[in-house]
Amino acid sequence: MTQAVLLDLGNVVLGVDFRRVFTQWAELAGVDEQRFYDRWEICPAYRAHETGHMTFDEYCRVLGERFEVDLPLEHWREGWNAIWTDPFHDVIALLPQVAERYHLCCFTNTNDTHAESWRGRFSDRLESFATIYVSSEIGHRKPDAPAFEYVCGDMETSPEQTLFLDDTLENVAGARSAGLRAQHVRSEQDVVQALSALL
Repeated sequence: MTQAVLLDLGNVVLGVDFRRVFTQWAELAGVDEQRFYDRWEICPAYRAHETGHMTFDEYCRVLGERFEVDLPLEHWREGWNAIWTDPFHDVIALLPQVAERYHLCCFTNTNDTHAESWRGRFSDRLESFATIYVSSEIGHRKPDAPAFEYVCGDMETSPEQTLFLDDTLENVAGARSAGLRAQHVRSEQDVVQALSALL
């Protein structure tokens, strides 16, 4: 029996497109955008940034070395926060109904800079969530088992009674390994269908 519903944030509730980040950085740096595609990776520094063990300033120094680009911090931040597209309006419209029946929370792999950005821009769209777990604030990130153990423990809900929706297969696999009932969603319509089935 489902008692809690746990949603990813990016491309489950809020639209994100990392290509917008690269486009903005390329324009600000005056370099070919392909440079960022060729050299980008989810490296230890990226993970450290998303678990609160590296500041944005420190992470940007890593990026500058990797991309061989010298940008002021405000330009790194401007590009970094260009990630947002349109919120998933049909999903957001269902959240109040879901929250009436289930313990509704969100769990996002993100960093303090992005969290500040989406809280400033979309806080009114996220009011239905009892808690939004941010990896950089709790010190754990998906798909690691301790991340899901922490979140379920804080929600006071067993993994078996928690439905988790995420657009990344690796995170879904991690959640299933931790005992959650996890579902891979590929589009806004997938999320709408999954939530509607609960109502």
